[in-house]
Amino acid sequence: MSKIGRLGGTKVKRALGVQAALEWAFRVERAQLELPPPKDMTEEGFGFGLEYVLLQRAMLGCKVDGGQHKLGSYTHPDAEVIAATVSGIPDSLGGLRMAIRVAELARAGLTPDWMPGAVPRCVPRDTRENQHGVRAMTEVVGVERVLHRGRWRSVEVLACPVTWRPHPEQIASARRGYDDWWQALDWVRDGLVAGGMLREVEVTAVMPKVQPWLVAARSSQIKSPHATLL
Repeated sequence: MSKIGRLGGTKVKRALGVQAALEWAFRVERAQLELPPPKDMTEEGFGFGLEYVLLQRAMLGCKVDGGQHKLGSYTHPDAEVIAATVSGIPDSLGGLRMAIRVAELARAGLTPDWMPGAVPRCVPRDTRENQHGVRAMTEVVGVERVLHRGRWRSVEVLACPVTWRPHPEQIASARRGYDDWWQALDWVRDGLVAGGMLREVEVTAVMPKVQPWLVAARSSQIKSPHATLL
């Protein structure tokens, strides 16, 4: 855990963008999500959500303890607040599934793969390799009668089935996933800033790039103005 400096007797908070704050909380401090209890458990005994408990503790000036998942070790209180905020991602942004994805990516120090540089290319669906090299596979798609040297003959019509690799939908799906993750991080950042419960960390306005594939496309177009973008 990094030290927090002081300037003129006032604590200087550590400024982090939301992605860096998430990686600090989940990767460095090993904070854990507060997952909902199993469905077969009764509701008695946990009538208040974690956010309510954190708010009450903040109002009373109490520090957040290490949490039930960190027995025998210490997790920074700010990291617990960040984890609690991620746990509250609303269903409209992916809910618990997105919360787990955000935490897993942060713990691994990764950004969702939006398939940078991917361009769909039309290629043979199947190929085979022999001593002459790699060749596209063909298949019979019909039979035609042709007149050859005065005689009618039946000739098979061959075609090479093709496909797109990577498929445009695969690229689109990867980029939708990135955009969903970005929206979730934006919600978490707003929640942490509005909550004002972080004591030693200040979440800044810095965010990951919005739709970086558009930036990459514009950059490519500037470098090669005559190129056709797919």
